[in-house]
Amino acid sequence: MPSFTGHPLVDVVDVGLATITAFAGKTRPEDLSEQDYDAIADYMAQNYVVNPLKSFLTVAFPNSGFTQPAFEKTPERREAYAERVLRGYRRRTPALSGERCVFTGLPPIGLALDDKNKLPPGRAFRQHIPMVTGEDVINFHPYGDAGIPVSGIALLAIQAFPLGCSKVAGKLLAVHSDDEDLMVCFAKRFLQANRKHILAAQAAELKKLPEPTHRVGTLLVGSLLEIEDERLATGRDPEIPASVTAYHLSNSGQGVDLSIYHLPLEVGGFLRLALTPRYRQQWDKIRQRGWEIVAARKKAKKGSAEPEPPSYNTLYEDLLRLPDNTSVFIRTYFLRTPQRTRRPGDPRAEYSIRGETDLISWPLTEQFLRKVVLMDQVRINHIRTLGDRLAHYVKEENDRRFFHTFLTTNRYTDLRLALIKAGHARVRKGQAPLITFDQFIAVFEQGENLPQQDWRFARDLVLIRMIEQLYQSGWVKEHADELGEVEDSAEAINS
Repeated sequence: MPSFTGHPLVDVVDVGLATITAFAGKTRPEDLSEQDYDAIADYMAQNYVVNPLKSFLTVAFPNSGFTQPAFEKTPERREAYAERVLRGYRRRTPALSGERCVFTGLPPIGLALDDKNKLPPGRAFRQHIPMVTGEDVINFHPYGDAGIPVSGIALLAIQAFPLGCSKVAGKLLAVHSDDEDLMVCFAKRFLQANRKHILAAQAAELKKLPEPTHRVGTLLVGSLLEIEDERLATGRDPEIPASVTAYHLSNSGQGVDLSIYHLPLEVGGFLRLALTPRYRQQWDKIRQRGWEIVAARKKAKKGSAEPEPPSYNTLYEDLLRLPDNTSVFIRTYFLRTPQRTRRPGDPRAEYSIRGETDLISWPLTEQFLRKVVLMDQVRINHIRTLGDRLAHYVKEENDRRFFHTFLTTNRYTDLRLALIKAGHARVRKGQAPLITFDQFIAVFEQGENLPQQDWRFARDLVLIRMIEQLYQSGWVKEHADELGEVEDSAEAINS
């Protein structure tokens, strides 16, 4: 009985099993029957030998029986190859004794995987499994024992693997997760899109499948958010956060390539929380402003009534850079600081604290600090309290100069001096200090006269709470024209 391996080196088999599971309309590979294997093997035997899948498979199985140019005039050889690599799971198929499939631990298939029986039985090569060595490459094969022993069920899963991928920029995008339900959801989503496009292409006699308009990162995170939305709506929201690893790969002979995208479980947990009713409205506004500004890139194509859709969402793509880019991420998306960028149509260049104050949300930022940054709750409380106190001070004293300095300074000494002056003014009036020594140390310093390396990060967080409170009190609206703007971030991602 097959099951997900959970091993990062055999994700091709896991994604293939998820694809078979989705094709059968089931949720677990352990629930698959031989009839389910027959159904997807029938589908592949019928469609892998003709376009558009025959063309599509060159990126996964170059020089296999499905794509071999020499078989163009002998379709019966192509069909015989399909039967050989797709039906090895059947009980009557011979199996090798004394060896084990490297993926499943089952006995390898007892057949050669070529139509002339020249290959050693049960051994698979690059034309059968993406990203492994070919028949003539002897490196990495101990004792010259070439090829990978593979069972019939693993071979079927590997052949099904492309159906559960999206074809993006001429390569396959496969998604693996330690949340098995999430992995099946991704495979199902890509499978359904592929089957729809296959039918449309065959009806129009097209040789190739269409590709998504979105870039890889945008497609990956956008799909994840839609899947999580569906799982929340159907009550399938798991309590344990999951990580996602996506492989954008090509096994083509003209350009073998592999890029790996990883979304850690901390980010996955935050995204699920952001989709819940309490944070959903604010989160939707922020991610909507992440889409490419198409008008800045190019006008709609001539003769086309529909405007060209955006190809990327900067928020989605920057999520894939976390947690390494946390301070810039918060500054950009939660504080709305504009970014320097050379990318045409990049919306981050248009972000504005003054113009988008309604998008600055402390509750969403606080959850990001807890889930992604893993910040101590005591420090979060100190930052929130300081933000409240400074907002109250600015509103009561209408101290626009202090607010402008706190918002725009790039010098730590200027920020500290502004706090000392404001605090001194309050004491002279017989009021409590603006900030206590302990609060200052907890938020900005590691010790006396020893500023934390991330003082700007702490300042940005205090500003988020401060601006939110001033916006809700109406002070920001009254003084909108007088407020300054933080300079473009020098840490911007110029891509």
